[in-house]
Amino acid sequence: MSQSVLANDTYSNELQVYVNQEKAAVDLANSVGKLLFDKSIELVLFRNHLADTSVTEILRLHKYAAEVVGKPISIFDTADLAKELYAMELAPAKIDIGKLASEWLNGREHYKSHREFLNDRLNNFMMDAGNSIEPRDVVLYGFGRIGRLAARELIKQAGKGQQLRLRAIVTRENDELSLKKRAALFENDSVHGRFKGTVDIDYEGKALLINGQRVHMIATNDPSNVDYTQYGINNALMIDNTGVLKDREGLSKHLKSNGVSKVILTAPGKEVPNIVYGINHRDLDIENETIFSAASCTTNAICPILFTVNNALELDKGHIETVHAYTNDQNLLDNMHKKSRRGRSAAVNMVITETGAGKAVTKVIPELANKLTANAVRVPTPNGSLAIIHAYVNKPTTKEEVNAIIRKQALDGDLVNQIYYSISEELVSSDIIGNECCSVFDSEATIVSADGKGIVLYVWYDNEFGYTKQVIRLAKYVAKVRRNIYY
Repeated sequence: MSQSVLANDTYSNELQVYVNQEKAAVDLANSVGKLLFDKSIELVLFRNHLADTSVTEILRLHKYAAEVVGKPISIFDTADLAKELYAMELAPAKIDIGKLASEWLNGREHYKSHREFLNDRLNNFMMDAGNSIEPRDVVLYGFGRIGRLAARELIKQAGKGQQLRLRAIVTRENDELSLKKRAALFENDSVHGRFKGTVDIDYEGKALLINGQRVHMIATNDPSNVDYTQYGINNALMIDNTGVLKDREGLSKHLKSNGVSKVILTAPGKEVPNIVYGINHRDLDIENETIFSAASCTTNAICPILFTVNNALELDKGHIETVHAYTNDQNLLDNMHKKSRRGRSAAVNMVITETGAGKAVTKVIPELANKLTANAVRVPTPNGSLAIIHAYVNKPTTKEEVNAIIRKQALDGDLVNQIYYSISEELVSSDIIGNECCSVFDSEATIVSADGKGIVLYVWYDNEFGYTKQVIRLAKYVAKVRRNIYY
């Protein structure tokens, strides 16, 4: 047989292998959608979301499982297991199909079938095990960058057994022009792309119909004067993303409205608990406390890494330099601004400015009080930021040990939803747009001094989307609509 014939056979065989993998990925994607919308079962692959994910991305995530997680699972196993999950009577849950596939690969000889294996692993996830969820109404106060992303996520997660129901959005006006403009801003986003769904406007009823869900558009300048019950909204969780009201007195105005029982602020708060979900949310008194702060995007990015390093290596002191995307608070062109430097054009300048991240960390991790300083540089990118952590630790370490400590937390610890462990040597800011973790740890960039006590860590974060996911995680916890989780 000639060399050219052999080459053609190899090409055809390799292509057919990939085509078969693509077909299995299509089957997996189909199961992911049906599980989400029919049964509120959310599948992830080693913490990477699979809903609305392309076939090629699903295959790339399987490659990620082998390279980063160290568990070479088969797309055929994950597809078969997902199909079997759909046939089971499971309560709403979030399930790592990658973990299940890895466990099946390592112990399949002990089971007669996929069903027997899944029954063993998910025995407490059955519908008759008292796992039903009563959905909670949500109102968004404000409809800016975070508000629109939160709305997208809440709509995306709707389905049978949904946890949070977006019922209303409050803005200053709801006339026809305002409704039209806000619907367009929701549907089209220069950073995060077009909304993958349908948006219709009910001008007469003052509402948006998003993927068939009616969301009332309410106009007010006074948080305390809205009767939400007249819209059928009761016991609602208010997510205030305006940044105008930041203390307990101001945020308490929401609680004077009929139909609202809890408030979450999407900014650092005064006189209220500041929470980074995954770090200190379990310390909350959610029965008696009514107002919570989800802290800032930067605080959510650095706390998981600082918490992990401090626990393992005893942080003595440190400095955080944030390289942050520009924000609406800055001027597009040079103009007056009450704060120093922020009046200069955000689109063409790097701007040094202050940040409260150093002090904010101590509200979440009290043992780091007086150990951190912080500053920020705003740069000409619309989204995607970087925190550079200079830390001095009491226990000497190495680059390999530091990375191993953080990798373990990202893959097996309590912060799997918060830390994404990157091994890419080519990672840049645009690569982390849309990442659902609040901290993207750049393992290739870690530096450790010769004495092992000085370390430099690079933590990327999508300061819009990654933070929004943290807000929604906190919202589900506060609203007590927590699903079973298999990670």
